[in-house]
Amino acid sequence: MGAVAVGGGGYRRTVTPPRTATGSATPSARGGSRRRGARPSGTELLAAAVGAVPGGTARPGQQQMTTAIEECVTSGEHLLVQAGTGTGKSLAYLAPALTVDGPVVVSTATLALQSQLVDHDLPRLADAVEPLLGRRPTFAVLKGRHHYLCLARLDNSTEDEPEDTLFDAPASRPGGGTKWLGEAGRLGKQIERLRGWAEKTDTGDRDELDPGVDDQAWRLVSMPSRECVGATRCPFGAECFAEASRARAREADIVVTNHSLLAVDMLADRHIVPPHKLLIVDEAHELADRVSSAAQAELVPELIDRTTRRARTLLRPETADALTAAGDALAVGLAEAPAGRLTAGLPSPLREACTLLDAATRTALDAIGEVKSDDPDPVRKQQAKAALDDLSTTAQRLLEEADHDVAWVEKNDSGSRRALVVAPLSVAGTLATHLYDERTVVATSATLALGGRFDTVARALGLDAPPVPASPAAASLAARTGPGRPAAETPGRRLADATVVPATEGPGWRSLDVGSPFDYARQGILYVAAHLPRPSVSGLPDAAGEELLGLVEALGGRTLGLFSSRRAAQQAAELLRARTDLPVLLQGEEALPLLVRRFREERSSCLFGVMSLWQGVDVPGDACQLVVIDRLPFPRPDEPLAAARAAAVDAGGGSGFAAVSVPIAAVRLAQGVGRLIRATGDKGVVAVLDSRLETARGYGPFLRRSLPPFWYTTRPEVARGALQRLATT
Repeated sequence: MGAVAVGGGGYRRTVTPPRTATGSATPSARGGSRRRGARPSGTELLAAAVGAVPGGTARPGQQQMTTAIEECVTSGEHLLVQAGTGTGKSLAYLAPALTVDGPVVVSTATLALQSQLVDHDLPRLADAVEPLLGRRPTFAVLKGRHHYLCLARLDNSTEDEPEDTLFDAPASRPGGGTKWLGEAGRLGKQIERLRGWAEKTDTGDRDELDPGVDDQAWRLVSMPSRECVGATRCPFGAECFAEASRARAREADIVVTNHSLLAVDMLADRHIVPPHKLLIVDEAHELADRVSSAAQAELVPELIDRTTRRARTLLRPETADALTAAGDALAVGLAEAPAGRLTAGLPSPLREACTLLDAATRTALDAIGEVKSDDPDPVRKQQAKAALDDLSTTAQRLLEEADHDVAWVEKNDSGSRRALVVAPLSVAGTLATHLYDERTVVATSATLALGGRFDTVARALGLDAPPVPASPAAASLAARTGPGRPAAETPGRRLADATVVPATEGPGWRSLDVGSPFDYARQGILYVAAHLPRPSVSGLPDAAGEELLGLVEALGGRTLGLFSSRRAAQQAAELLRARTDLPVLLQGEEALPLLVRRFREERSSCLFGVMSLWQGVDVPGDACQLVVIDRLPFPRPDEPLAAARAAAVDAGGGSGFAAVSVPIAAVRLAQGVGRLIRATGDKGVVAVLDSRLETARGYGPFLRRSLPPFWYTTRPEVARGALQRLATT
């Protein structure tokens, strides 16, 4: 795709028809064959896909999931599916998706899963089912507008650089401070490289830029959706990469997106993601948090300063000065206020700052007026207007102090970040209103049935899930894993048994647990160190440290340590480095991908870290045969949203701890425990150094029922003996 330079260093690009990820150039490529005659069923497409994989075999859970999705597409019911690791759930939902007319949208929480779908699963599926469908299915990736190069911003990047980066906000850079000229020169070089890339790229997708550029450089050449003037008013609208990505999505069979963009789409009345009849939400346990983040807003003094500088040429001096004064007032108010949730309303200095900001932004917006196509610089005008509107809306929201919102002051340890934040107390209502309307939703994850039931997650996702009596299967499972039973009497669930977790349902939805092909009771042990004292202090208690040391020495490394705090991880690393010769890798000492690679390659190594390791590490084989969790991952008391939600339940006569903190811990614990068994040949031990998992009669059984059905013990000699046997293999 060629490009020629025009005045001001800008670019004009030749335009080609939008293409899907598999190369179809026009809408007709999706073909009428999809709507003519009998089509293969989802199960037939799944069989073809599985048969095309070397050594591929049918998996009962995978087949159950495909059949259930087809049934729900026909009935219009929504479906919650718990699919354990190894089920092959991606193919289980992609195959029936190809039986639905129009785009089917698949949303993921992580880039890793998105990459797996786009780079591996979908191309293989397309190859396998093409003979059955009589055409090659198409797919596309849809990301937020800011992920794509903006030619209008690139055209103005030379002008923007002194204003928006030479004196950029301190909070936007590690350590803060004004940018020095050498750094500005480095940015200039990155911008020039981006200009060259703009001449060659077909997509403008940042993820395809190799090597990449830093966030500050990318901000200069990308456009957040709120600041975009729209294709019809932009001089580069016909060549817009973001618009082209949406065009590709409209013509694809399957559209892969992410939870953050899906959340923004819901909050924007569903104008971003193309219309569709089926939405598949993978990693669904993350969706409510992503929607909450999308509905969150904040006021930062540096943002007010940057917005004022951007809008100054459009304002009278006194209006710009009023904005500056409001930013200064916010800085003073944040300096005086302690970090944490604001339980008694806004303190007077912060209330005054929000009032000043509300008045100043309203005046500025009135002065700027509407963006018109004949404005000298509609792009810059829209950017200023959008930033001012965001500040005004957030200030008004904070001043309202609505019962459905939570406000807090946020500060980091270095003091470089100070913010006044507001977020919704709950997003269940938002999901109930916007997630399910006019489409069938399939939500799937390895961790949906908390405590052996789907009710908790269903309510969090906005579904009506009235409490129902436990089924005999659930009661039996509770009895077998409840307190007072000998450890060895807790057997694992039967392989791929979809009846052990009861099929919860409610108005318009149902659920299914398809189990896992792994034989957890034979492949792994869940060891709870019930003899240890109840954790009471931060960090790693001495007794827990000694227990950790004994377990790691029994195996000779191969240990993934998941810790509740950075301090505990640091103490554990120092202990093992002082008393063993094992290589100990600590999160934060090197880039995480490098640490994970070393952990895979160095057989005797240990990798210790905090929450991002609980979900982001996939190390099958004998490189990871011991997963140690130092304590139950309840939310910290100073986590504002969790604390506010628990307080609201308490105020209503319920138990905030049981309704909020325990489910959060259950999801986190299940994700952490799930790091151990990643393939059918894996074996090992999960060791939880928190006695409450065994001794807490109120929530211990609930948490244990949320985990894979490992063979269970509280005897340390059993765990160490198993590790010693593994060490010899």
